[in-house]
Amino acid sequence: MKSKVFFTPVKDAEDIDAVNAGLKLLLAKSGVPAVAEAGRKVVVKLHFGEEDTDSFVRPAHLRLICDEIAAKGALPFLSDANTLYRGKRLNSEEHLGVALEHGFTKDAVGVDIFIPDDTKKENVLEVPIDQKFIKTASVCRCYVDADALVAVTHFKGHGLTGFGGSLKNIGMGCATRQGKLAQHCDTAPTFYVKKCIGCGECEKVCPVGAIHVENDKAVLSKDKCIGCASCVAACPSTALFIDFKAGDDLQKKMVEYAYALLKDRKGKAAFLNFALRINKECDCWRYGNERIAPDVGIFASTDPVAIDKASLDLVNAACGKEIFTEFHPGQHHQLQLEYAQQIGLGSIDYELIRV
Repeated sequence: MKSKVFFTPVKDAEDIDAVNAGLKLLLAKSGVPAVAEAGRKVVVKLHFGEEDTDSFVRPAHLRLICDEIAAKGALPFLSDANTLYRGKRLNSEEHLGVALEHGFTKDAVGVDIFIPDDTKKENVLEVPIDQKFIKTASVCRCYVDADALVAVTHFKGHGLTGFGGSLKNIGMGCATRQGKLAQHCDTAPTFYVKKCIGCGECEKVCPVGAIHVENDKAVLSKDKCIGCASCVAACPSTALFIDFKAGDDLQKKMVEYAYALLKDRKGKAAFLNFALRINKECDCWRYGNERIAPDVGIFASTDPVAIDKASLDLVNAACGKEIFTEFHPGQHHQLQLEYAQQIGLGSIDYELIRV
């Protein structure tokens, strides 16, 4: 049986009122708020955007989503986990500051924000899953303890997974930093010494001291590298590239982490993909993140695999080509969908319902 994916088109993402009109209808028709029950906590998982960027779902849209959930008598709150790489989203206090700077104030969204500090044991949960790569997943407890989960995802490209949708938002986004490390640890960058100008920017941003400048050239210690790709983003001479062959295992680990979060949530999880302002790279990317596709629309489903497949198909159709393959060649980005279906997270086959 095909999974249902609801879709409302968007012509102009900057027309917030028009987008919210379509979003309100989408929520009503798709039944996303139905995962919430009166008196129960609902965690709304999103990405608040990296410092000095505008790559995130707008606060006005989150306000509408949270209001619709609250109308069911439930208690929604917004949340994202801290990052593996250096920056203001590395710790909860500064991460919250970035969220507030981007307009996610309580006055604007109507609910509280909780960014778990995973240096505290009470905020961490180890989930046994016994999958191929991950035996026990380290996740932020709030995403499991909440009675229901709604993932609000900005659909975009990604250097390691080809594209980032609901599976990435949950699998990578709900993991602790230890969990993110477990997913990335096989993905050290490839270093082209001839291109290196010895500026030291990569050394400055490396969180584990895996790079140092010696004789006016950067030296990478792959045995120390955690694969966070901060150096790739910081390098002004493109001397560092991700070894995309390692991306396949990363995608599978990411999907297994999504399984850890969703395996016991049948009927208590829903997903919204905003295929608007579609960028080449992840929302964590702070360096020249160009738009690569027109605004397409918003998707809703209770199946994380189906919603990502539908989003991918319609974005490609709007571009008239495999846009993520063009910008991230070498990435088998459909692998995350195939593997997620294989381990029982959902179905690649879907029925698209336009509203």
